[in-house]
Amino acid sequence: MTTILYARVSTLEQNLGHQRTQAEAAGFVIDEVVADHGESGVSTCLADRPQGRRLFDMLRKGDTLVVRWVDRLGRNYQDVTDTIRLFMRKGVIIRTVINGMTFDGSTKDPMQEAVRDALIAFMAATAQAQAEATKEAQKAGIAHAKSDETKYRGKKPSYDRDQLSLVSDLLAMGKGTSEIAKEAELSRQTVLRIKDDPKAAESALVKWGL
Repeated sequence: MTTILYARVSTLEQNLGHQRTQAEAAGFVIDEVVADHGESGVSTCLADRPQGRRLFDMLRKGDTLVVRWVDRLGRNYQDVTDTIRLFMRKGVIIRTVINGMTFDGSTKDPMQEAVRDALIAFMAATAQAQAEATKEAQKAGIAHAKSDETKYRGKKPSYDRDQLSLVSDLLAMGKGTSEIAKEAELSRQTVLRIKDDPKAAESALVKWGL
């Protein structure tokens, strides 16, 4: 029985290491890490990513696949739900670091299956919705950063691209400010600023080339 962590970041500037750190801090004992660096979870299905496709060959019945959250598998509703169900049919257990969710195909009770599948669908839909919201915030942030009124860069952000992405994900899941601050290693004030104005948060990173 092998425990595999799948990690993914969508840009080359982001760091993958924190996803393993978070998993181990949550008590997971990782046997192997499979990671895609600079791969979009929106436009590229898991099976089409260089390392993501390895999972389909590596995972065996009884193995555990660990991800920070389902959005690491992807941010496309159909792809994520299809992938999780395929792995469950193979006897693979999927576990998330955030929220400590566990999905497997062990139950044969139709009501339990319905609840499980509804939760998977909800999480996959949330991942896609968050991706679409982030894309709009990035567009607005870039436009804001390029406008004549914002040539002055201002104070360097106290967060990086990884932390902004994590805060956005956790906000979409309805996490509280204090919990997000602890998870992202930021102050509550910083989290509140990101929450109140995601466009300005994105703009600040763009201005500083982060």
